Amino acid sequence: MPRRLMNLTRQVKAKGSVLQHRRGLAPHGVFQFSNAGAWQSYWQYPYHLLLTIPWAGFILLIVLGYGALNALFALAYLAGGDGIARAHPGSFWDAFFFSVQTLASIGYGAMYPQTFYANTVITFESLAGLLGFAVVTGLVFARFSQADAHVLFSRFAVVTPYDGVPALMFRTANQRGNHVAEAQMRVYLLRDEISLEGQMMRRLYPLRLLRSETPSFTLTWTAIHPIDLESPLRDQTLESLTKLKAQIVVSLSGIDETVTQAVHARHVYQSQDILWNYQLVDIIHETKSGEHYIDFTHFHDVVSIEF
Repeated sequence: MPRRLMNLTRQVKAKGSVLQHRRGLAPHGVFQFSNAGAWQSYWQYPYHLLLTIPWAGFILLIVLGYGALNALFALAYLAGGDGIARAHPGSFWDAFFFSVQTLASIGYGAMYPQTFYANTVITFESLAGLLGFAVVTGLVFARFSQADAHVLFSRFAVVTPYDGVPALMFRTANQRGNHVAEAQMRVYLLRDEISLEGQMMRRLYPLRLLRSETPSFTLTWTAIHPIDLESPLRDQTLESLTKLKAQIVVSLSGIDETVTQAVHARHVYQSQDILWNYQLVDIIHETKSGEHYIDFTHFHDVVSIEF
């Protein structure tokens, strides 16, 4: 394997680490979002955090919040003196578990309020319990009802001849294997430009695909952009794209037939992710009986073109 391709493969494996800053410069001078989509960066937006955090973190936050709320009301009960009948005077745990029973509307009857102060605290705790369970129920439903695309993109895009014309190619796969109806793919070239007035700006150019939509995206989809006279990639090279801090932005959308909801997937190829004079390894094979199958073990593999 050529040294450059080996280095690119190592970079792909290292992309899973979460960086500290929202934006930064990649080693090749390309602007990119270093930790976009990482739930750790949404603490200032609690609702967004609770929808994007992994399930383990979501359950942990709910457990911690539930425990903290009961501890707060337990301290409130203790502040009112001996307000809980049959509880040990000054016992935090008796007050804590009485709060649990009240918040969940269990009502064993072993302990009960016996002062006006304790009944007042129970009134506020009951209201907090109603609101809390409503919020948690809504969040759980919202998380379960989210439709994820689960679309896999090839690690590299390649520039290879296709029908006698150089073409930019990459492929996608539906990891669920269900039907994504009316799927559409849009591809753009994002690069730096300097206007006639000397102002630097990021410009977006659409890249025409031979097939930009499909009635059903079930297995794989190879995107092909001919680099003809009208292509924004005409006369470009790896060096020129790197100098322009170019990115290939891919947006895929469709309707998940299982849940009848719109799904979206997005991927960005940096200039160093584009391999020139390479081609994607064929993953469609034919058995001796004439049946076709797809070998996903070589989904990301590429081979150099010999001239």
